[in-house]
Amino acid sequence: MAGRGWKGQPPRTEEEARQRILEAANRCLDRYGPAKTSLSDVAAELGVTRQTVYRHFPSTTDLLLASAVASVEPFLDRVAEHCASLSDPGEIVVAGLVYILRHLPEDPRLSLLLAVDRADLFTVGITSPTAFEFGRAILRRYPVDWDALGYGEEEFDELVEYLLRLVQSLMIDPGRPPRSPEDLTRFLNRWLAPAVTRFSPRPEEGAASPGA
Repeated sequence: MAGRGWKGQPPRTEEEARQRILEAANRCLDRYGPAKTSLSDVAAELGVTRQTVYRHFPSTTDLLLASAVASVEPFLDRVAEHCASLSDPGEIVVAGLVYILRHLPEDPRLSLLLAVDRADLFTVGITSPTAFEFGRAILRRYPVDWDALGYGEEEFDELVEYLLRLVQSLMIDPGRPPRSPEDLTRFLNRWLAPAVTRFSPRPEEGAASPGA
């Protein structure tokens, strides 16, 4: 596993090698941005061949998404703290969404979770398992009892998908001119918040519909 390269300091374990590759990927993302970072850049940063990186990450997509996931926890904490003073579920979701739209693009790693700046990630980004876990983790950090609101597992995942698609849409086309955070909050509080707060679970199969 030592091999050549690694600028004369080969890693002692597979885990150390993986961690050093991720750290090199982060430096490349900071230097070149998500759209231009390649596996070759990461290999050159480490002083190894591309094949060495391939042994730990089968593709550039795998490497960049792993880098993004490693940056998630601190961001989730910041989103939850931003919403901590609110109590209405709809307003909490809106506040978190506006915060994400403002701050996610500032981090070249986190923006990869929604494939905003990588055409090769776009087709898998917004509905990928990684993006879904990101969305679920955010909603679970909020001070909201989703079960008490009637959200079962299927409905919860549908809400996650809806919000991920909304984030991507607003990032790709924020409007002309783009709304300020205050205007965006008013817009989403009008149209999104009521749908979240007044959610009605679908009736059980075979149950009589209202008015039947």
